[in-house]
Amino acid sequence: MHVIATAGHVDHGKSTLVRVLTGTDPDRLAEEKERGLTIDLGFAFTQLPSGRDVSFIDVPGHVRFLKNMLAGVGAIDACMFVVAAPEGWKPQSEEHLRILQLLGVSHGLVALTQVGLVDDELRELAIMDVEERTEGSFLAGSPIVPVDSISGEGLDDLKAALDGLTAEAPTAVDRGRPRLWIDRAFGATGAGAVVTGTLTGGKMTVDGEMAIEPGGERVRVRGIQSQGQPRKKIGPGHRVALNLTGSGADDLRRGQAVVKADQWHLTDHVDAELNVLPSLDHEISRRGAYAMYLGSGEWSTRLRVLGPSSLLPGETGAVRMFFGARLPLLPGDRFILRESGRDETVGGGQILDVDPLVKAALAQPDRSVDRVIGERGWVTADELERLTGERREPQLGQWIATEATIHALLDEVAALVEGADELGLDTAQLDDRQRLALAQLDDVHIEEGRARTADQVDVLADHPLIALLAAEPFAPPDPEGVPGDVLRALIQRGTIVQSDGRYFASSAIDLAAAKVAELLATKPDGVTMAEIRDCLGTTRKYALPLIGHLDVTGVTRRREDLRIGGPRLPAIS
Repeated sequence: MHVIATAGHVDHGKSTLVRVLTGTDPDRLAEEKERGLTIDLGFAFTQLPSGRDVSFIDVPGHVRFLKNMLAGVGAIDACMFVVAAPEGWKPQSEEHLRILQLLGVSHGLVALTQVGLVDDELRELAIMDVEERTEGSFLAGSPIVPVDSISGEGLDDLKAALDGLTAEAPTAVDRGRPRLWIDRAFGATGAGAVVTGTLTGGKMTVDGEMAIEPGGERVRVRGIQSQGQPRKKIGPGHRVALNLTGSGADDLRRGQAVVKADQWHLTDHVDAELNVLPSLDHEISRRGAYAMYLGSGEWSTRLRVLGPSSLLPGETGAVRMFFGARLPLLPGDRFILRESGRDETVGGGQILDVDPLVKAALAQPDRSVDRVIGERGWVTADELERLTGERREPQLGQWIATEATIHALLDEVAALVEGADELGLDTAQLDDRQRLALAQLDDVHIEEGRARTADQVDVLADHPLIALLAAEPFAPPDPEGVPGDVLRALIQRGTIVQSDGRYFASSAIDLAAAKVAELLATKPDGVTMAEIRDCLGTTRKYALPLIGHLDVTGVTRRREDLRIGGPRLPAIS
């Protein structure tokens, strides 16, 4: 499927030509039929002789309806440029060509219409005029097909030329990121809200969960139709009608986009490349009331030129644009800029950065993904894809950074390990990225939350406190003089146990469990606290914290004033 827009001056026969090619009148409004003038966008489709399907977007040619024209050409593959042989090139012919050029349209043909009204000499003059007018544009060297919609002259040649055009024009790419700019929204009896647009970026499916931006309203796709046929799913590059639930038709409007939630960075300002039309008679600066046309929408925009204070006619430069609404945009999206006060198209270009961080006075935007990474220092793979449309494999957990930034982090963490005390580096003090970097360091061991180099002595392995506590297992001395961090590290390692403010060797806990198991073997109905105390040969001061630990760990269980065996009571050997 290819989507082709008409373009050209008013009354040059665009709608008539679409009607004879497709059998569908693209002028759907009663006012259009009454006045014989295209006011809003019209849509039709047909199959070419090759079997390729093509959809037409018929745009208004009158200058008063230029906004409607701009809403229809934001996502097209090619254009059918229409020039009437009797009138030749006109002002809107020129403006439409410049708009298509600024939007990056690269393929098209020219239909020289109404040739039945001129003689052969005027026909040749008209062709020569078109060739001259399109020189240097994407239409240079494109087919110019004389055609007369009334008599049918040249229609077969035009269809053949359209076949050639669709064979050469780029096809839509599925990047897994669907976006449909709404160019029409209405309520259908018995169906609810319906929106139409050209689908780009990815496929949509019935029952798919989507979002409407700007606004963030979540909707579900209840039905899909393309070329008059219902579809379960539809890929990019098609004209599509979506029946949506979760939103009323009154809440939807031209200029909004249907996208997958959380796939897009929403922005109300961008850095962009602006190509100023050489035909202007004034410079472009921050002074002026501008409107940006992007997708199918029109957005009031403030402008700041980056670098110089202004851009002259014919110049290309970077600008920062502020447009108020939060739009789902990507670098490479094309736009048209008009000045509202003068009611003229001043230029257009492409988005470079959807989330500029650098101050305008210092910004040097481009479409480099590495620049986006470098300005942020660290960015997740998902966020980078939302900002640039490019998917890169993360380098550290979910994170991506420049090589220099990663090496700096590794050096920083290595220095922390080297500079730690004899216990090693407490990993709880590190942030998420530092812990990920720690895992990548060679010759570093992590044990019980402490990181140390391979050649560093483990001062906890045979710490004197362990032997001191084990020597008096059920009446251990207080750990006087032992620093708190050492105590915590020994407890974390499991070589000593703390219970109710008393410290025991882990071997003492195992020994106490074995003795209590032997005692319960003689008194399976339970033993008293006094019996446990006497069995261990200690005092209540130590017996209480010991039995408390056995209760917590499931070795024993309390039943009123007795202790009985728990699920972890050791077996008697």
